[in-house]
Amino acid sequence: MANDSMLVDRDTEQEQTDRDYRPDHDESAPEPPRSRRKLWFGLGIAAVVIGAAGLFAYFHYQGRVSTDNAQVDGHIVPVASKIYGTVAEVLVKDNQLVKAGQVLVRIDPRDYQTRVDQAKAALAYAESQARGASAGVPLTTQTTASGTSEALAQVSAAEADLARARSEFQRASTAEIAQAQANVTAAQAQAERAQADLNRMRPLVEKEEISRQQFDAYVAAARVASSQLNAAQQQLEATRQGAESRRAAVTAAQAKVAQANAGVASSRANQGQVAVRAAEVGSANAGIQQARANLEAAQLQLSYSTIVAQTDGLVTRKNVEPGQIVQQGQALMTIIPLNDIWVTANFKETQLRGVKVGQRCEIKIDLDGRKYEGHVDSIAGATGARMSLLPPENATGNFVKVVQRIPVKIYFDHVPPDALLRPGMNAEATIFVK
Repeated sequence: MANDSMLVDRDTEQEQTDRDYRPDHDESAPEPPRSRRKLWFGLGIAAVVIGAAGLFAYFHYQGRVSTDNAQVDGHIVPVASKIYGTVAEVLVKDNQLVKAGQVLVRIDPRDYQTRVDQAKAALAYAESQARGASAGVPLTTQTTASGTSEALAQVSAAEADLARARSEFQRASTAEIAQAQANVTAAQAQAERAQADLNRMRPLVEKEEISRQQFDAYVAAARVASSQLNAAQQQLEATRQGAESRRAAVTAAQAKVAQANAGVASSRANQGQVAVRAAEVGSANAGIQQARANLEAAQLQLSYSTIVAQTDGLVTRKNVEPGQIVQQGQALMTIIPLNDIWVTANFKETQLRGVKVGQRCEIKIDLDGRKYEGHVDSIAGATGARMSLLPPENATGNFVKVVQRIPVKIYFDHVPPDALLRPGMNAEATIFVK
């Protein structure tokens, strides 16, 4: 036993010596069993933490879709000059809040005020011309009124006859013809039935199943029905001819009306002076209308010299200064309405499976990390690539499938007064689909 212990001790010392003098000895030798258990315990705790984090992330992001490809969007209202002129006054500054109706720019109005004064003078002249032309009309009208009144009475009588003839023609061409047509239809039905009965009886009489006397009665009934049909057709033709005669009466009445109107025209031709005077009055009135229209146009151009804001918003890109000569249609500034903004979020097409209008959204602004509540307003009708200036063309054969993005319009539910939101800002949008 002692010898065995000594041998074990020498073997242990030899192994220790070999480890100490081994050329490839490494200080990172396997740790004792206790350190190894600590290592496995730490790895187990780490696996549990990672699994818990994974479960938390899974349940946290379950039922929502997010994208960081989103921007704040809004209306951009350009302000331009409608007239040519020199800028007299600029009443706003860049990045200034303005109200609807607030004066922004004034253009020198003297040229346009002169045009308004000229238009007023032209209107006054046209009105004086009209009064002069109207003065001689009543006298000439009274001297020729009797002949015209008689001619108009004849026209009235002729028109009454025409109305009566039309009424008779209408009655003859509708009610009477309809009644005659109905009689023809009824007679046609009777004749067809009688003929059908006769055709059914003919085989029976040949087989002597009915008497010749009975068959003769069916023959007579068919002839009577045929005669009645002929009589109804003749009555219909007579009714139509009567309608045509009434049509001729209408034509004659129209000729009488035309003759009476010719008499009126002849009577009015005798009052040529009245027509001339009336034409002069009409021309003068037309001149008044034209002058009034020119005045309104000049006043409208004058009103354009004062440029006002069409909506509440923030002035941006102001590029107009006093003394500057502006052209018609030249852009002067832009107004951004801050009370009507939204977010345009470009989601991948694979994310929109459960997205619907009205779903709750969370919007995070990159500026300050502030979050806002919103809701889905609408989904665009096409992808962003399809709506670009040069949409992709996949007909060349070099097709590579790329996940497309579709814009989704998200409205804010409430924007606090202190919120700093501007169109073009980057944002992150999350839609809660469940």
